[in-house]
Amino acid sequence: MTGTELLPEAAIGRAAGLLRAGALVAFPTETVYGLGADARQARAVARIFEAKGRPRFNPLISHFPDAEAAFAEVVADARAHAVAERFWPGPLTLVLPRAPESRIDPLASAGQPTLAVRVPAHPLARALLRAAGVPVAAPSANRSGAVSPTTAAHVMDGLGGRIEAVLDGGPCAVGVESTVLDLSGPKPLLLRPGGVTEAALAALLGPIGRPGAAAEGAALPAPGMMRSHYAPGLPVRLAARAVGPEEALLAFGPPLPGAGAVWQLSESGDMVEAASRLFAGLRWLDEEGARRGLSGIAAMPVPEEGLGAAINDRLARAAAPRG
Repeated sequence: MTGTELLPEAAIGRAAGLLRAGALVAFPTETVYGLGADARQARAVARIFEAKGRPRFNPLISHFPDAEAAFAEVVADARAHAVAERFWPGPLTLVLPRAPESRIDPLASAGQPTLAVRVPAHPLARALLRAAGVPVAAPSANRSGAVSPTTAAHVMDGLGGRIEAVLDGGPCAVGVESTVLDLSGPKPLLLRPGGVTEAALAALLGPIGRPGAAAEGAALPAPGMMRSHYAPGLPVRLAARAVGPEEALLAFGPPLPGAGAVWQLSESGDMVEAASRLFAGLRWLDEEGARRGLSGIAAMPVPEEGLGAAINDRLARAAAPRG
């Protein structure tokens, strides 16, 4: 990459085309600038983590121009429709079960059965989302741990040279991040307070619960929120140096010989490619291994450098003892 384009508002078409092509484009929302990628493309989503230096594969919120587009990706009940009618567009994220026909790549949801979806209120963001025509995964457009950006200049300072473009919509209305409400279970749960108050939600839905304590290092249904453990049905063995015909192999680099089934993360050792193929690979090996009667999944070592730390973090949780 030679540099980051700073695009004026009128360049929505250019920004939308970049997103569809798998590029990273920062854009304004009503809270802060988001770092957008086509949520259908695993490699583009993996590049978000790389650009931000995000330490692990926390789920990302996917953004849509309207409720109809958002609900095409999830299973939305009457509660979700009522909340969306009242609070969308706006700073509210809903966590709902993934629809079987959802196009969003598992990496964007950290391999979870739920998706976090939002319809932002910023007019330029919605115009970009309409023009792109794809779900856009977008955390804040800053290096991990840095202050969230509220101007295009802030984004350029932190991510210039690491992403393809910034769509300049002027300063954001500085405010709190979106409220995150989990409607995937029988009781509404407030996972993160934000721009929509708990009182306003309770007036519509009744009592709102809070998530219980989570195990250290467990996966999250949305950034900074309630945690749950994801793992394949087959047990995962880490740092495999040999593999037999009774095991499936998650390969990184030249594959070990003799496995009953093989999924290649990246034969060339490309960390972005490996990250983009991780969750799809675990799912495929689990299904194919069960179909072939295999006993488990052997994962070859992945270096800790760059996205390797996030890959190993996810694999360690997948391999953890089952409760």
